[in-house]
Amino acid sequence: MSSCCPRHDASGRFPQVTEDVHVDSAVEEVAAEILRIDPTGARWGAVLRHTYDMIYNGPETGRFRWSQLMKTEKTHFGTVFEINAQREFGFEGGDETDYRIAGHQVDAKWSQSDGGWMLPPEVFDEIALVATASDPEARFSLGLVRVVEAYRREGANRDKKSSLNLVGRQSIKWLWRNAPMPASILLKLPDAVVAHIFDHHHGTERVNRLFRAAEGQLVHRNAVRTVAMQLDDQKRVRTNGGARSALKPYGYIILSNYYAHLAEALGVPAPDDKHYISVRVTPGSGNDPLIGGCRWRRATADDPPCEAPTLPKRGVREQ
Repeated sequence: MSSCCPRHDASGRFPQVTEDVHVDSAVEEVAAEILRIDPTGARWGAVLRHTYDMIYNGPETGRFRWSQLMKTEKTHFGTVFEINAQREFGFEGGDETDYRIAGHQVDAKWSQSDGGWMLPPEVFDEIALVATASDPEARFSLGLVRVVEAYRREGANRDKKSSLNLVGRQSIKWLWRNAPMPASILLKLPDAVVAHIFDHHHGTERVNRLFRAAEGQLVHRNAVRTVAMQLDDQKRVRTNGGARSALKPYGYIILSNYYAHLAEALGVPAPDDKHYISVRVTPGSGNDPLIGGCRWRRATADDPPCEAPTLPKRGVREQ
């Protein structure tokens, strides 16, 4: 990153530059609208997570990383990202650009490599919404820039597309820079562990291995579908014949968003409606959470396995 770029804060947002520079009021208005409808960037991060998962098509292919894609699929990512963003935010369609935001023409541009956005003639002199991400690092960046001639590289390819020069890249108004997005647990676990998870011909056993390996970490529902190579992740997790039943004798409970309060009480991340989390538990005491009429805490490596309790019905909190 160039030394002239300001450092972002903990949220991934950049502080506003205060130097005496030209301010594009249209860019400022588009930025304000995007931040109004998604102040934290969480929705944009979810859009990118969903786009990666759609392109990988894990439930049918078992794929979960960028290098497993064909060239045509990588090229298609930008189009899917554009469509998913429109569905999430309901942007109006532009005249020759993808969107109209705050009354201004805006074209969505994706590049897997930072700065690699290809800009067609129809976006020249318009506003580009540029985005990039790293799935292994679970980070994304999204910003706005007016594609004026002074910001474009000299020359173009045979489609008359150009890219941003150094001045253009430095002129991007970053809304989020290296901000967090939902992670793929299959990219966080060691390669040998992931290989072991997939080294079984039954999807049920692969899911069991996933939840044992990812104890205490959030597991996206699509990761379950990818490992199972089946669309119905709930069937693979539920008590009746799923991972909850299979792992109960070894002390594991698997929590969904309905049990977020138990996750917090056990000291692990609370799952939302798109995530699960497995926790190995052992008998507790005192202020430890009540599950199935007894106190339980998160087990340590020194605690021997014991049968886990049965989770209460959804919405029921034990007193």
